[in-house]
Amino acid sequence: MTDVQLTVNGNEHTVAVDAHRPLRDVLRQELGLTGTKESCDSGVCGACTVLVDGDATKSCLVPVGKVADTTVTTIEGVGGDGLSDVQQAFVDGFASQCGYCMPGLVLSAHDLLADNPEPTVEEIRAGISGNVCRCTGYVKIVDAIMDAADARER
Repeated sequence: MTDVQLTVNGNEHTVAVDAHRPLRDVLRQELGLTGTKESCDSGVCGACTVLVDGDATKSCLVPVGKVADTTVTTIEGVGGDGLSDVQQAFVDGFASQCGYCMPGLVLSAHDLLADNPEPTVEEIRAGISGNVCRCTGYVKIVDAIMDAADARER
């Protein structure tokens, strides 16, 4: 066991864990942040996506020891006390069905829009290509991300 210092959603945490344990498991089991989903365990589906220093990261693949002294943002922290603009666009655009993949998609969209505030549809599709949604077919998701980008421009 090692003491790992984490900053998650603006809060400092010290967790005594195996430093090789996946970040996703520590977020869910030690910190109670269950918005980070557990699914494929191989980095293919994107359900476990979080932001590490602002970059979309598949937390099932990252040992918690590697994110010590970084800033981790989960779906619970991306909007502060309310919904983020991307989350609101997903709600307004009816961009989710079961919702399981939504935390990862929202965080990938935040990363995309931080790097590219005026993406094309093709750039949005590429930006979320690491996230699998088995319910929606992506049209409403892409539209919601475009709406969030447009709202930021105003």
